Amino acid sequence: MICLNVERVKPDAVRGALFLDRDGTLIEHVAYLHDPTQVKLAQGVKEALVKAVSEGLLLFLFTNQSGVGRGFFTLEAALACNAAVGRLLGLAEPVFAAECTAPEHPGEPLVYRKPSPRFIEEMVERFALDPARCWMIGDQAVDMEAAKLAGINGLQVGVDGSFGALVDRIVEDLSGGR
Repeated sequence: MICLNVERVKPDAVRGALFLDRDGTLIEHVAYLHDPTQVKLAQGVKEALVKAVSEGLLLFLFTNQSGVGRGFFTLEAALACNAAVGRLLGLAEPVFAAECTAPEHPGEPLVYRKPSPRFIEEMVERFALDPARCWMIGDQAVDMEAAKLAGINGLQVGVDGSFGALVDRIVEDLSGGR
């Protein structure tokens, strides 16, 4: 399921984009999270995303939610958790230029479920983004595989550094090390 929030986007101000995994990246991991009151931002995420937005980066939320496909909870519950993330970040609404919540069960054919690059490819085209200026940040190998398949950069939380350090690295890269 994709939700576009295009009214905030000013193409001339866009310097790049971050495709962001939710669980274990933006928020603390809770198995099969479906209760918005359990959403807790991971350390340093809010400050890093404030910096990213101020530097002209678009934010995209890209989350696999197999609990929907498994029948553990509803898509509406997953979307309520996404909304809680946005509220906790405290950035101007809408926080994300687009959101993709992939509800497929791992045994189903891939449509949007990572490692499918479909969401990234559609957003790169829709927002006329330069893939060289786009990054997927996630905590799992499937996040990095989706980035690779889409032809964008991938950085893995915990492997390549903390979330804040990764965003700092991206901003520095875009600024030419200023």
